[in-house]
Amino acid sequence: MRVPIIAGNWKMNKDVQEAVSFVKQVKDELPPANQLETAIAGPTLCLVPMVKEAGKSPLKIMAENCYYKDDGAYTGETSPYALYQAGIHHVILGHSERRTYFNESDDMINKKVKAALKNGLCPIVCCDDTMGRRVTGKKVHWVVSRILADVHGLTDDEICHVTIAYEPSWAIGTGESADPDQAAEGCYLIRQTISDMYGDNVANDVRILYGGSVTTANINALMEKQDIDGVLVGAASLNPATFLQLVHH
Repeated sequence: MRVPIIAGNWKMNKDVQEAVSFVKQVKDELPPANQLETAIAGPTLCLVPMVKEAGKSPLKIMAENCYYKDDGAYTGETSPYALYQAGIHHVILGHSERRTYFNESDDMINKKVKAALKNGLCPIVCCDDTMGRRVTGKKVHWVVSRILADVHGLTDDEICHVTIAYEPSWAIGTGESADPDQAAEGCYLIRQTISDMYGDNVANDVRILYGGSVTTANINALMEKQDIDGVLVGAASLNPATFLQLVHH
């Protein structure tokens, strides 16, 4: 039984004081984690204070990125080992902004996924399609090749610790969300790809999220779809009241 998840990605927003205040406002208003998982990915500078404030509440604090080495001469990077030691157990990898602005390749993301798993972190691996591909028939048919590359070489046990987020690049930060049927199609194709790689039993254990202009107005329709196990939310996760509305959709 896949436990649904509502996860927020703040990107490069909020300072430490704002981040801690957010956690304080929502942490006691969340459902039990065995019913619905709730998580927030904040800027690296905010993570340790957020973990401290979250305490034993159901709220999970996630990292927005990490490197594929535990230590070394990699100025400005974040160690997956250090994240885990700081109490972070989840990390977003392969977000379209990382791929676009920082030229991260599927090979790079695959290395990061393996490094995260080795250090006890559960990756949320993002994959997307493009507006150009979408308008030529509105079919999502190449997203599967990205999944093949990003999780290449993982064992059955490792892939079960990975969550995959289908995030059409044209829907991220644009206000134009995929309609629920389009979102469900992308998530379905991802699950079928995992099934082809690892079998039905494993595929049925892997959680697949939708992300891209998720709001309080469309979350119900998205969460009703069989292959959508949750959402990865951007702008709508920045406000505590709105985040709680999403959680209690």
